[in-house]
Amino acid sequence: MGDRANIVVVREDGTHELYRTGRAVDIDLDLLDGPTALLALLPELRQDGWWLDDTLAQGGVLVDLGHKVLLFFAWEGPSTGLRHRAAVYELLRAAWPGWEVRPLYDGPAELRAYLGLDPEYVRRHGAEPAPTPFLAPGDEELAGPDPGGVVITVGTGRCHVLSDAFDHPVREGVALLDRLADAPGHGVCRLHVGSGVHLDPERRRLGWWSLPSTPQAYRVPELWPG
Repeated sequence: MGDRANIVVVREDGTHELYRTGRAVDIDLDLLDGPTALLALLPELRQDGWWLDDTLAQGGVLVDLGHKVLLFFAWEGPSTGLRHRAAVYELLRAAWPGWEVRPLYDGPAELRAYLGLDPEYVRRHGAEPAPTPFLAPGDEELAGPDPGGVVITVGTGRCHVLSDAFDHPVREGVALLDRLADAPGHGVCRLHVGSGVHLDPERRRLGWWSLPSTPQAYRVPELWPG
């Protein structure tokens, strides 16, 4: 029960119910049987008022029955990998016909915002990210059809790869620049990974992406001032 997720059901009259499950990993697979099957799983999981914060909620789902809206986020699961993502969304659209299906990237804060509740309630301020170790060329995490890793490119000539088993490295802020100085290089990266960072030092620009939900993504601008 360590992989926790909140599930919210908004009824036709606008009231909502809160549930909690310990099956956050692959929670996107639980959605593939459609709304009726999902709702049948919930009665024993009701936990009204018990919101997980953005460092504990590894997944989340909101089902708005009146407006036919499905929102969800996941840290792990087929929807967070490039090789399976398109297929998962095709299956979701087939299982939820007539519904708006939308992924979220800011965790439980977005679920609460949809309900008109204060998103700050689930934002755990002061939580420090775990520094992500770099991977050298040939590391076993980079082998196979679904390689792990987070790609960091610097300008047009540098590429580094980090493990994806920790926090997204963009959360380290400008301290990441010091670690990049001694990081193993990968030349030109040709990896199908779900997360990455691009740094343009000359223009002082940062771009980043992540298919999994990234806790405290809203803090990135303040972590990279200027």
